[in-house]
Amino acid sequence: MAVKIRLARLGRKKRPFYRIVVANSEARRDGKFLEVVGTYDPLQEPAAILIKHDKLKVWLDQGAEPTETVRSLIAKCPAPPAAE
Repeated sequence: MAVKIRLARLGRKKRPFYRIVVANSEARRDGKFLEVVGTYDPLQEPAAILIKHDKLKVWLDQGAEPTETVRSLIAKCPAPPAAE
């Protein structure tokens, strides 16, 4: 089973809101998913990106592949400060 980290669309018509989810690659875009690892709101200025980095790291370590869009969102989202 190939696992992808991708966007699932929510919101109304012309008012998109996205969840960043971990899902089986064969599942539908807005279908079943394994876990929510963040959100993305493109309508705010600047766009609001919230990622749970601890959950994201666990899935990346297990071999989940982010899509190109999610990969760019991860790069834009600031990483949390390292715990000392």
